[in-house]
Amino acid sequence: QETLMGKYGEDAKLIYELQDQGGELLALRYDLTVPFARYLAMNKITNMKRYHVAKVYRRDNPATTRGRYREFYQCDFDIAGQFDPMIPDAECLKIVHEILSDLQLGDFLIKVNDRRILNGVFAVCGIPESKFITTCSTVDKLDKMPWEEVRGEMIREKGLSPEAADCIGEYVQLHGGLDLIERLLQDAKLSQNKLAKEGLGDMKLLFEYLTLFGITGKISFDLSLARGLDYYTGVIFEAVLLQQENDHVEEPVSVGSVAGGGRYDGLVGMFDPKGRKVPCVGVSIGIERIFSILEQRVQASGERVRTTETQVLVATPQKHLLTARLKLISELWDAGIKAEMLYKKDPKLLKQLQYCEDMGIPLAAIVGEQELTDGVIKLRDVATREEVRM
Repeated sequence: QETLMGKYGEDAKLIYELQDQGGELLALRYDLTVPFARYLAMNKITNMKRYHVAKVYRRDNPATTRGRYREFYQCDFDIAGQFDPMIPDAECLKIVHEILSDLQLGDFLIKVNDRRILNGVFAVCGIPESKFITTCSTVDKLDKMPWEEVRGEMIREKGLSPEAADCIGEYVQLHGGLDLIERLLQDAKLSQNKLAKEGLGDMKLLFEYLTLFGITGKISFDLSLARGLDYYTGVIFEAVLLQQENDHVEEPVSVGSVAGGGRYDGLVGMFDPKGRKVPCVGVSIGIERIFSILEQRVQASGERVRTTETQVLVATPQKHLLTARLKLISELWDAGIKAEMLYKKDPKLLKQLQYCEDMGIPLAAIVGEQELTDGVIKLRDVATREEVRM
């Protein structure tokens, strides 16, 4: 349990804790990032690139229609190591862009920001450092609720002054590209702040690399992006799918986040007894969220999706031929051919062929008494009904 505690900020309440198990306090992993950092520290690894697809657990309110579950898969990609600024970060964004383009999920947008820029904004607006993280998690709600409500929460629940909240509001409602970065670098207040200046300098570099990768069309520098987790230290990003509700809407509507990530330079150090740091940047793709969108799309289009990769069904036309089927299917399996048969002693031929059609299995290998006598099998193309003996 202690591996997970103190890493996630307000989200820690969603950690799945298992009460005392034989004297141990245990918890299920919340993401793949913290275990990755622990692994690097334990094995004294200072650089590594890896991807990881596995289950994580969150004690959240499930909304299965939107692809929110308590047990779900994530696919993570991380680059750990001491490198020159923004080169690995740009590659992570390139990967997200590539995955979302290849999956053909429709229009998407990758929002990018930097924790240092946000903290700089909070500092110049007079927020005490002790309130940075809680203010961050409030700003993070801007994609779900209007500024007025976010402002209200800052003042009522987080104890900020109305002036401070309005000052934050001037910044966090901005989004754009290189032009906005240039404008903020000239901003009288922000450019005085060392953190914000560093963050903006790196953001400018990042956008130059993304321009070379040819993907800036789908990327927006968005000051409202905060990401609720504590461990981010620099660049943060989140990919959202856009839904064109109808032609009259200027602004496309977001369907929700399908990927997110950022730079977490301090996490490995938290697990190292000597506090040795390994800078890391990574991205996480929400697999169930993407599945639910693909499933809705398939349902709407009415197309059928094959659920198996079976290449051939081994079938028999008469009774008492189970042994022939078992022998043949065993040969096919040994030869690396994906084969299936019905688990019935004496299935009707029509039923077996119908199963091929239902499951989209392209071929049926039929062995009847005649075939056994002749030492052949009859191979039937299910779609065209053509048959050949071999």
